[in-house]
Amino acid sequence: MLFWLALCLLCSTAWSQYQLDRYSYSPPVGIGNGDRYATSGTGCITAIRMWELNNNILTGFQLKYGFAWTPLVGHNATNRVDMTLFEGEAIVQVSGKYNPSNYIYELVFVTSRGRFQSAGQPTGLSFSHYPTHPESELRILSGRANGQGITSLGAHWATVNHMGNDDGMHDNKSTSLLN
Repeated sequence: MLFWLALCLLCSTAWSQYQLDRYSYSPPVGIGNGDRYATSGTGCITAIRMWELNNNILTGFQLKYGFAWTPLVGHNATNRVDMTLFEGEAIVQVSGKYNPSNYIYELVFVTSRGRFQSAGQPTGLSFSHYPTHPESELRILSGRANGQGITSLGAHWATVNHMGNDDGMHDNKSTSLLN
C-alpha cells in the first residue's frame, strides 16, 4: 500500500512539472514608450481586430476571449481588419515588422490551421513570437502603446482546456493594465 502511495505521489509531481512547462514568454520588441498594457481573458481567443493607417503603421488591436472583447490597445484608425477563429483553432504565431526607434509597423497573427491576418506596413526589422511547447497557444499580449500606435509587443503562451478553464495559467482574468 505504501508503495502505491509513493508511486502516485511521484507521478503527480512529475505531471505538475510537465504542466508548468507549457507556459512560455516571448520578450517584447520595440522601444517601449507610452502606457503599459496586458490583454487577457477567460477561455480561448476567438477573434482578433486590428486597425492601421492607410499604407502606414498598425495603430491598435483587440482580442476577443469567448464572447468578450478586451479594451482597445492603441487607437482605432481608418482601416480595420477582423478575423474570427474557427472552433478549436488557436493563434500559434505572432510576427511582424517594427522600427526600433518608434512603432510596431506590421502585425501578423497565424493560426493552428495555417490561416493568417495582417495589418500595417511590412517595413522595418522582422520579429516572430511563438510558443516553446507545441500544444500552447497565445494567451496574452503585453507591451506599451501611446496615442499614435503600439511601441512594444510581447506574447505569453500557454495551453487552454478549450472547455473554458486555463491549464497553463492560473487566475487569468479579463484585464487591461494602462499607465
